Amino acid sequence: MAKIKTDITTSAAGTDPSRKEKLLAAALDVFGRCGFDGASTRQLADAAGVNLQAIPYYFSGKEGLYLATADYLAEMIGTHVGGMRQTIGARMAELQTSGESITPAEARAFLTQMAETMITLFVSKTSESWARFIIREQMEPTEAFGRVYEGIMRPMIEIVRRLIATVLSEDSASEHVRLRTLSFVGSILVFRVAHAAVLAQMEWKQIGANEIAILRQHAAELVTVLEPAKGAAA
Repeated sequence: MAKIKTDITTSAAGTDPSRKEKLLAAALDVFGRCGFDGASTRQLADAAGVNLQAIPYYFSGKEGLYLATADYLAEMIGTHVGGMRQTIGARMAELQTSGESITPAEARAFLTQMAETMITLFVSKTSESWARFIIREQMEPTEAFGRVYEGIMRPMIEIVRRLIATVLSEDSASEHVRLRTLSFVGSILVFRVAHAAVLAQMEWKQIGANEIAILRQHAAELVTVLEPAKGAAA
């Protein structure tokens, strides 16, 4: 896929933000189901309920729409976790300014909050189209993956990594902490990317309020069992 600019400017006359929003929402689902090559502009326009010319008007073509969809995805996820990320980031900045360090107990509390929030979000209906898009980009990364990763995934993972490093009393830049962080995040992501297997293994017909409560408790337990490796320096 060719690299193109997506900072498209349009005149105020005739601009309808709702049409653009509809295209982005529809594109997230269509691209997730069909991939970039499998999705036609006609299919994308029909799914959004807009005229075919809306794609080149707003995004200069299918490539531009695809990249804009990645930015839109990062923004959507950000609306759900942005407040939490800002709160934790502000606390870390406050401690750094005062020359203090976050305590393991506070790190665990933040990790628990993040894990419970993430697992609730990932099993929701809302995240289905997100997961399809991201999984495709994980398998065959394009510039779109870079936008999602830098826009939302990397900042969240790095916060988790710093918190886990505190719990383990290790350097956050170490290979071991990076691996533990990926395993921790993966333990939560599995409930979305292996959704059907989760339902089958748990013998659940769906994930409703009761199941979410169980999963939130499980997310908290993932934090509880985080401990330094045996024999590691204190």
